[in-house]
Amino acid sequence: MRIGRMFRVAGVALLLFVFTAPLAAQGLEWVKENYTKQEIYIPMRDGVRLFTAIYAPKDSSKTYPIMLVRTPYSIQPYGTDRYRDNIGPSALFAKEGYIVVYQDVRGRWMSEGEFEHVRPHKDVKAGPKDIDESTDTYDTIEWLLKNIPRHNGRVGMWGISYPGFYVAAGMIDAHPALKAVSPQAPVADWFTCDDWHHNGALLLAHAFGWFSGAGWPFPKPTTVYPGPPMDRVTNDGYEFYMRLGPNKNANDKYFKNQIAFWNEMMKRDRRDDWWKARNIRAHLKKVAPAVMTVGGWFDAENLFGALGVYHATEEMNPGVFNMLVMGPWVHGGWAGGPGDSLGDARFDAKTAEFYREDIELAFFNFFLKDKGKNDLPEAYVFETGANKWRKMDAWPPKNLVAKSLYLQANGKLSFDAPATDTNDFDEYTSDPKKPVPLTPGIAGGMAQRYMVDDQRHAARRPDVLVYQSDVLENDVTIAGPITPSLNVSTTGTDCDFIVKLIDVYPDRYPDEKGSINNTLGGYQQLVRGEIIRGKFRNSLENPEAFVPGKPTKVEFAVSDTFHTFRRGHRIMIQVHSTWFPFADLNPGKFMNINEATEADFQKTTQRVYHSKALPSAVKVGILPQ
Repeated sequence: MRIGRMFRVAGVALLLFVFTAPLAAQGLEWVKENYTKQEIYIPMRDGVRLFTAIYAPKDSSKTYPIMLVRTPYSIQPYGTDRYRDNIGPSALFAKEGYIVVYQDVRGRWMSEGEFEHVRPHKDVKAGPKDIDESTDTYDTIEWLLKNIPRHNGRVGMWGISYPGFYVAAGMIDAHPALKAVSPQAPVADWFTCDDWHHNGALLLAHAFGWFSGAGWPFPKPTTVYPGPPMDRVTNDGYEFYMRLGPNKNANDKYFKNQIAFWNEMMKRDRRDDWWKARNIRAHLKKVAPAVMTVGGWFDAENLFGALGVYHATEEMNPGVFNMLVMGPWVHGGWAGGPGDSLGDARFDAKTAEFYREDIELAFFNFFLKDKGKNDLPEAYVFETGANKWRKMDAWPPKNLVAKSLYLQANGKLSFDAPATDTNDFDEYTSDPKKPVPLTPGIAGGMAQRYMVDDQRHAARRPDVLVYQSDVLENDVTIAGPITPSLNVSTTGTDCDFIVKLIDVYPDRYPDEKGSINNTLGGYQQLVRGEIIRGKFRNSLENPEAFVPGKPTKVEFAVSDTFHTFRRGHRIMIQVHSTWFPFADLNPGKFMNINEATEADFQKTTQRVYHSKALPSAVKVGILPQ
């Protein structure tokens, strides 16, 4: 859940508020010249009032649709004489002509009421006191339709990250005027694989970084963020989190038990009913508006949320217009910039500009203005590696061929299953005092670029296993979900496993100018990497200890990808047990890790088997060429 305004404390830049990537600027003066701003408190059915800013075109010769975004990150600047530099999902919307509405959600910033993180949806309401984000959205739209002049009776919603959750919640039992919605990188399930947890492992740097910057409680309506300053001393995230020590030290050293959600998260290290209530996917049943869910293949925060909301909407709402857009973007990267590269990875197209002009604006214009044609596909997805947009009539594609990439002896990787009957394995010792770094360089926390980072820094460590294919004679396109299926053992009673799918470039690889004198030769580009906390290998609800030394199957799902490994490249799989500070450290003991002390952490030795009897592989879907 990326947050974008910079908040500087003690020399350290923290990120605060909603992602606001630079847009093709409208500019402050242009907005003031063409729009009027109004601020109002809108009453909800239980009497709580939500602070709302309304930007309306000055041109009164026509009517306009309403575009609504609801956010916990502040709708600043506050004051009717203070305007935003840009309004709408992109600069194109203000030029096109839309009434744009921003709202502080209940209990945040200038709005009244009590804030609750990812407020659980109530499928049945007993009366006006039974509220959720669906009712607050409905009541807001009802008030806008009755009180805002020159609207055309149609409303759209959009939001990125946490605001994307409010879109997903608001499209349930929606107001009849809500005709088109776009949840973009929406928060969907904070325990399964969004933001704070991936398959039971706590995403330490992301969770600590976000809650330390945006998690503090709001005691009353305010325009000033209530959180205290925090001095991390160092900008080296790896060093900072090593010094932090066990998870419980976050409260002891910094939070002082003042962040209620963090406290709950520390107590609840498995997916219990409290976590399940905050899974919006289970409630996406009564959806009537047209839906366009947007995500990025390299979204470090809510890749899972985008895919999950799309699939849940598709499965539970037959007949509703429901499409998916996935591009080669980091979290919110489609909202600004050209989208032609990320780190050393090049995409050979201005993908974000194309999305804003030819997909996003076209979607809302059609459903809110009857403008243009409804010729958008079921899935508009960018194929990395081949670097081209593809229109699909289903996602994942229906014609995928299921195959497995098998780990072999001597670091080999092949689509052929192991033939040996011996109990072959590779092993490594994992030391929590010297964990495998997330990135090859210095980063303050979970750097977004990690999703395409060069993995040579990890491949050269003794606690990382590396398996590599022969040079590919033909292109290989992998689409849809990825499923690591490992036979492993550990000397401890718990262990994490990280599995990475990597595109290895040829030893001589030309840069944009055609020169081979660069660092791209042999580049090990991360395509997809994921972690599982081993005790959750069979269930996120009921963790199970490992029996030391006993071979055990660990299988888990990894969010989708769409990538072509080009002829002349190689496919690589890496396996290891620490990925720091992306994930917190596993002490190697079966316990609530959030209660672990320094004395609990120990070295463990893991074996990964690759015999005929105990194969290890990564299951993939191959798209026929």
